[in-house]
Amino acid sequence: MIKKERGTGKMVKRIESFRDLEVHKKAFALQQDIFELTKSFPKEELYSLTDQIRRSSRSLGSNIAEAWQKRRYIQHFVSKLSDSDGEQAETQHWLDTAFACQYISADDHYRLLNRCREIGRMLGSMMSNPEPFCRQFIK
Repeated sequence: MIKKERGTGKMVKRIESFRDLEVHKKAFALQQDIFELTKSFPKEELYSLTDQIRRSSRSLGSNIAEAWQKRRYIQHFVSKLSDSDGEQAETQHWLDTAFACQYISADDHYRLLNRCREIGRMLGSMMSNPEPFCRQFIK
């Protein structure tokens, strides 16, 4: 949502929900792309690699949503973002495994790893400077 900033008259994008966070949008898109890609994995991988990479990629975004709801307390916010970053790293591991098993192409591997890294950088930035996200609760 775009609103005028109080006192300055500047137009600013206001984050009303975790869904407004660019990092969440990117995490959600990544999870959906991984879901589609894993549909072609061998059936014998259903309860191992397929399940693991889907879980970690989904958990990445869900931890961002939880972090947003816990932003009243900066330490809780940062902790959940850290959990999300861990899921992002786990997703990279499973992408490496899928590539090593020749279930995904070099292009898909490269593209998805870069998206994970971008999300990781965004999470790192948020963890290093959480105050703008928690400002309304800081006294």
